[in-house]
Amino acid sequence: MDTTTTTPPITVVRTREALRDAVSAIRADGRGVGFVPTMGAFHDGHLSLMRIAGQDDHAVVVSLFVNPTQFAPTEDLSKYPRDEARDVAMAASAGAELVFAPTVDQIYPDGFGTTVSVDGPTRILEGATRPTHFNGVATVVAKLLNMVRPDRAVFGQKDAQQVAVVKRMMRDLDLDDIELIIGPIVRESDGLAMSSRNVYLSDAERQAALVLRRSLDAAQAAVDGGQRDPRAVEAVALATLAAEPLATPDYATLVHPDAFVVLDRLTEPALLCVAATVGPARLIDNTHITVN
Repeated sequence: MDTTTTTPPITVVRTREALRDAVSAIRADGRGVGFVPTMGAFHDGHLSLMRIAGQDDHAVVVSLFVNPTQFAPTEDLSKYPRDEARDVAMAASAGAELVFAPTVDQIYPDGFGTTVSVDGPTRILEGATRPTHFNGVATVVAKLLNMVRPDRAVFGQKDAQQVAVVKRMMRDLDLDDIELIIGPIVRESDGLAMSSRNVYLSDAERQAALVLRRSLDAAQAAVDGGQRDPRAVEAVALATLAAEPLATPDYATLVHPDAFVVLDRLTEPALLCVAATVGPARLIDNTHITVN
């Protein structure tokens, strides 16, 4: 049985059928649909994506679903922050009109046996560190796009490799009639990229996490100073990460932003991706490297 609750001006639906009915009603009013898929734990970065989705009077639909298939058994699924009432209120404040907050069996019903596997941009970095992660991401995003069938979908640049995977998946599965918009990284005033996992950090770890942004800045400074060897630029970023006692570096890698292949020479476009574990949180960040 569907349970639908309404807290003006936003509606929460929990079943596929209720979602389709609500989207059909939006379209019957002659409005476009902008969609933002999320796992909740909202911050200003999420809200910025919702505002982008709502441009030109598009109705904003937000999914709120902590997707179990993108977590490995050793990862933080059970601890992932959840506060639906807070998230719904924040989504409403950003102009969202409809939240799809399904249970797991609405996304993966009994007997579900299909996985979307994307080759290419999944081979390195997060794909190598978390080998099942992007299959889970691609599968749930494909399902959500097919459920909502939006005119536009908005993702955040902070998850740059996920963006590359979604682009490839949408192209390969003929979902490219949906406009894909990438919102810029939203940062705290001190430069830390906003992330739902930042809530895991103690005060000292929160300060230590600033090293990710410093590593990106140090790499750009090396390029500005004339360095053109990609491995040398990556080494500068890694050394910066390693200099922070509370951070354990994972990688600093220059890639093509769409293909996500490692660059053998430094030309534009170039994207530097970094990852490190700080306290209990594994954090990622990235920046486009400018070559003058």
